[in-house]
Amino acid sequence: MASLLKLVDDTELNAMVIDIKDDSGYITYKTDNPDLVKLGTPQRFIKDIGQLMSTLDEHQIYPIARIVVFKDTVLAKKHPEWSFRNADGSVWKNGKGDSFVNPYLKEVWDYNVEIAKEAAKLGFKEIQFDYVRFPEGFEKKADHLQFSKTEESRVDVVAGFVEYARKQLEPLGVRVSVDIFGYAASVPAAEGIGQDFVKISKSVNVISPMIYPSHYSTGWFKQKDPDKAPYATVKGAMDDTHKKLDPLGWIQDFTASWLGKGHYISYGPAEVAAQIQALRDSGVREFLLWNAGNTYSQGVKY
Repeated sequence: MASLLKLVDDTELNAMVIDIKDDSGYITYKTDNPDLVKLGTPQRFIKDIGQLMSTLDEHQIYPIARIVVFKDTVLAKKHPEWSFRNADGSVWKNGKGDSFVNPYLKEVWDYNVEIAKEAAKLGFKEIQFDYVRFPEGFEKKADHLQFSKTEESRVDVVAGFVEYARKQLEPLGVRVSVDIFGYAASVPAAEGIGQDFVKISKSVNVISPMIYPSHYSTGWFKQKDPDKAPYATVKGAMDDTHKKLDPLGWIQDFTASWLGKGHYISYGPAEVAAQIQALRDSGVREFLLWNAGNTYSQGVKY
């Protein structure tokens, strides 16, 4: 944390995205909220949330609370009836062992909104909802899984959650943002996972497509290996998003070695700068950096 604070103090960076409910579904700090304790599982990854907020304020850092919504292995285990289940009644898991909860259920909506309300009261200025979607490839799995649903489409259900959350949080004066797959900005709608770029954008203050070059396959934006072309890939992605609206994008500050030899490059200051230049050339001045290990490239002019 000390090194991250120094990075922000020493550069043009001015915000931090902090997990309040993480990718497993754990609430990351000690909470006495009975509604959250009943459904969630708090872990003190953040030792003292009050001290953290004070430290961010001292360093004039804009605090963004990330809440992972529908990917929630913790809640799926506690309430299998709120998740997607296999034919034998067991909770479905994806290839990485993660479980999702059902976006059709109001109980799931209210739980996540309650976490967001507490984050706002703690002093976060923006709530960033992530995994606001069905599992990847859901259209191929839906017929084999047991789950509650209505006549609404997946796209309408996901957009409905975002609209509901925004209205619930409005009285608290907090901004609402949503992370969305980068490619969702380049297609009419990602029906399978339920993400419609334009529909979601109507209910948020900020929409952040994850336009990491490593997440695009051969052929996107006329690139054989998009990861090796950070400028062209981000510029192409932004051209697509500008056809729909003005977003704020996530860019890549990590090396995607899993793509295999010959299909990736090591990411450092030059590759990060190329993505930033692509954003600037597209008229975008705001962005977020992603590195799963919180190890960011030194010497970048942001």
